[in-house]
Amino acid sequence: MSTNGLSYPIGVAGTPWGPEEKARWRASVKKQRSYAADVLPRIERLRERFDVLRYGVLSYGADGEFPLFALKSRAWNDALPLALVTGGVHGYETSGVHGALRFAERDAAAFEGRLNIVIAPCVSPWAYERIQRWNAEAVDPNRSFSANGAARESRLLMDFIASLRGHFLAHLDLHETTDSDESEFRPAVAARDGKPFEPGEIPDGFYLVDDSANPQPGFQNAIIAAVAAVTHIAEPDAKGEIIGAPLQARGVIHYDVRPLGLCASLTGARFTTTTEVYPDSPRATPEQCNEAQATAVRAGFEYALRHGLA
Repeated sequence: MSTNGLSYPIGVAGTPWGPEEKARWRASVKKQRSYAADVLPRIERLRERFDVLRYGVLSYGADGEFPLFALKSRAWNDALPLALVTGGVHGYETSGVHGALRFAERDAAAFEGRLNIVIAPCVSPWAYERIQRWNAEAVDPNRSFSANGAARESRLLMDFIASLRGHFLAHLDLHETTDSDESEFRPAVAARDGKPFEPGEIPDGFYLVDDSANPQPGFQNAIIAAVAAVTHIAEPDAKGEIIGAPLQARGVIHYDVRPLGLCASLTGARFTTTTEVYPDSPRATPEQCNEAQATAVRAGFEYALRHGLA
């Protein structure tokens, strides 16, 4: 099919996908890396310092089964506030997974006795292996954190967090914005939904998505200031926007996260943000991207502790 001059090989222009098109899409995406090799051994090694909880399993037929794990502070104290880190909600966003694990391995110990921490480092392992945005059913998990959300990945995490909801002080959801958003994933969603593809502009650098219904500018600015020492911060485009949203502060835009079903709405925490790293920049390395994510979590938690308990 053709959408505004860009072709996507599945579907008919103007017609949403049905089961046949979704099956063709799933067959077209191949495994490129291993959740079992890349992620699970690092989680296993963290058993010395965290309670490792299996909160569900994804069964995707011939593609296999994917156990889902969360790390929970071993020295849990009900008198302390809670904080959540989520990575790999979009499986292709690599530094979200490895940045969450880096924070767990290196930085989380500094918060012992101050925060109860939960880390879900790879929410979408099927998509992680295939370097894809959607799950195996062509559903975006980061539009599914709602009562009627269709992604199993999202529902399982929501069920796991449900008993803790309302007790969280902070939540950082770790993401990337990639060149493939424009070349592959946005054309794919337009084709899936039978809509025209509208080209956009990929920002070069790190930025944050704050919640327009609960803006926390000091929190966002503290994270930006910390990450600026690791990698560059995205500049707005000629319209003063980043990915179509007006700039609110340096490297910060707003979304109304709950109606969109974004993971950042999961906890009801006072301090929330979605990080966005740009791994395709000639000015950033994979190491910088992983470090930017871990730095964002550390800075965000420190700010929340300083300003959220008064």
